[in-house]
Amino acid sequence: MKRIFSGVQPTGNLHLGNYLGAIRNFVSLQDDYDCIYCVVDLHAITVWQDPAKLSAHTREVTAAYLAAGVDPKRCIIFNQSQVPAHAELAWILNCVARLGWLNRMTQFKEKAGKNRENASVGLYVYPNLMAADILAYKATHVPVGDDQKQHLELTRDIAVKFNNDFDCDLFPIPTPLIFGQATRVMSLRDGSKKMSKSEASDMSRINMNDDVDLIARKIRKATTDPDLLPGAGVLDATGEPREDALGARPEAFNLLGIFAALAKRPLKEVLVEFEGKGFGDFKKALIDLAVAELGPIGAEMKRLSADHGAVDGILRDGAERAAAIAEPILEEVHRTVGFLRR
Repeated sequence: MKRIFSGVQPTGNLHLGNYLGAIRNFVSLQDDYDCIYCVVDLHAITVWQDPAKLSAHTREVTAAYLAAGVDPKRCIIFNQSQVPAHAELAWILNCVARLGWLNRMTQFKEKAGKNRENASVGLYVYPNLMAADILAYKATHVPVGDDQKQHLELTRDIAVKFNNDFDCDLFPIPTPLIFGQATRVMSLRDGSKKMSKSEASDMSRINMNDDVDLIARKIRKATTDPDLLPGAGVLDATGEPREDALGARPEAFNLLGIFAALAKRPLKEVLVEFEGKGFGDFKKALIDLAVAELGPIGAEMKRLSADHGAVDGILRDGAERAAAIAEPILEEVHRTVGFLRR
């Protein structure tokens, strides 16, 4: 059985990068895998969260899954904190993982910055909790973006070490699923920076719950340059923009990449279609495409986010189904480690 586990943090302002890099892929994966999709609220609190906003954002992520087309009857959708196996297995894996492994995690260094001594312990051991999320369900495949590749490698290392330490074959070694196109969607204001929910200007990103008028306005105001759009000659042998071309025109290639991803077309085709045209014509086409794809999702997200009973019911049902899978695996871990149980 091929099983997917993945999750999204409930920290607010889900945007186009989250949709193209993760959530849209969740929808396509449900056809071929046993899929478990989590709202990872335990991960969210590794940095301080306003409790009321955390609840609201948990519902918002759930609404995004549903609005994008994740089917709660075919998949399991739940929030992490409702299934205690995540936290309990994370502690056991804390005792398997090595300090040197965590010291190499670049994302902690980036997030903690110069205030490492003031960062939470949770932020430091975040990768071990991610490993527990995956291994608690014996997931065989994990969709990951560039920023999570290192953490999945750690998960694989932890699974191998646990199996070796206890002379067992309890955990499968999960395989990464990497979706190359548009996994890095950049800011609409600065093509050299990744689109981010934390950037001060809301005009820098297209939020998943933006209405069609706001989507159109953000694209019209997106930063460009004065030159005409390039042709396919700027691509390398892999079909990606050459580094010199990308460095010279990051905003242009960001918008072109967004168009290609939304249209599910190779970038080369888009470049051939728009070669020599100005941004005025191109932005009109991009607006039409983005409004058609994202407009219905945003409207449905708003409707679902307002229906707390329906969303909470889906999360409760998902948590029960998730626990039914995780609890026997955790019992197997307990027996393997040598814990006495009631």
